[in-house]
Formats: sequence, C-alpha cells, structure tokens
Amino acid sequence: MLMGTVVESANKEVNGSVAVKNPTVVFVLGGPGSGKGTQCANIVEHFGYSHLSAGDLLRAEIKSGSENGTMIQNMIKEGKIVPSEVTIKLLQRAMQENGNDKFLIDGFPRNEENRAAFEEVTKIEPAFVLFFDCSEEEMERRLLSRNQGREDDNIETIRKRFKVFLESSLPVIEHYTTREKVRKIDAGKSVEEVFESVKAVFTPKEEKAD
Repeated sequence: MLMGTVVESANKEVNGSVAVKNPTVVFVLGGPGSGKGTQCANIVEHFGYSHLSAGDLLRAEIKSGSENGTMIQNMIKEGKIVPSEVTIKLLQRAMQENGNDKFLIDGFPRNEENRAAFEEVTKIEPAFVLFFDCSEEEMERRLLSRNQGREDDNIETIRKRFKVFLESSLPVIEHYTTREKVRKIDAGKSVEEVFESVKAVFTPKEEKAD
C-alpha cells in the first residue's frame, strides 16, 4: 500500500511542475571512505553545482518523523536497501525545491535497479558518472582514523559495506562505461591531487588549452 502511494506521488511530481527542465545530473559513486563527500564540496564551490546526498536526504526524512521516514528507518535497521522510488522521490523533491540546473547526486544509484528506475521515473540520463576508485585498504585506513562517531565505522561493518558497494555498484559502472559516461578518478591520492583530476573532468576542453 505504502509503496504504491510513494510511486504515485513520485509520478505526480514528475508530471506536475518541475522547477527545472532537463537539469544536468552527475552521479557520484565511490565506496565508503573514498572521499567523495569532500570532493563534492569542492565541485559545488568551484563549478556551481548543487550537491544532493541520497543518504542525507534519507536521514533527514527519518528525522522528520513522517510515515515515510519511519518506514525508511525500519528498512535500514533490517539492513535492507530502501526502495528506489522512495529515494528518487526525495531526490526529485530536492531538485525541484533547489532551483539550480546542475546537480551532483551522491551515493545513488546504489545498484542497477536504482539506475533503471531513476531514468524511467525522472526521464533524466546523467551527463556522466564520477567514480572515485579507491582500494579497500585505503578506505579502511581512512574510516578507522576519522572515527567521527559514526556507529557504522568499525572494521567488520566497513568490510561489509565495501563488499556491498562493489557487488551492487559495479553493474551500474559497467552500464555507463559501455555508454562512455564514466569518469574514473584515482581516489587513493591526497585531497588536492584528487581535486586536480576532478577539475580536469569538469573543465570544458576549450578552457584547458592555456
């Protein structure tokens, strides 16, 4: 019942007033600890994108105490992936309320089903996918050293999250690789070096010839 309601309201929003027609969307993918959050902040500052984190939107919805939020919380507790339509609806709402026409969508699509549903529901295909490639050892080192009070940052959980990321996200990356839309960044380097690689991706070719 609830799923139906969520899908219906998502569809209504698509067919209703969308603040921005044909926005530029960049999917940002990378495992836990790949540093994508930091790089997204840099991209926002330098290139005028708006950063939408699927995880943050889900957490905000949970915090709001809505019926939708309670359902999301229960699914996360049980270790299930939240239904695509729920996350897509939150992303759409955020894009409509924001008013910008350039968006970084961070941490979504988490799997192939997410990807297909996003394109089907929104009719938006990403301009490209920014993939922060980082070794499991480096991610573990970063997550354990930062230990910012996130309860899911212990070694066993980190390994599980990394495994889930690889298994679910690789088909998405492969799909966009066949369409030549993946921009792979070596995320094992320093923040500054990684941002140099990111800047090269976001800078139009004509501006590079200095």
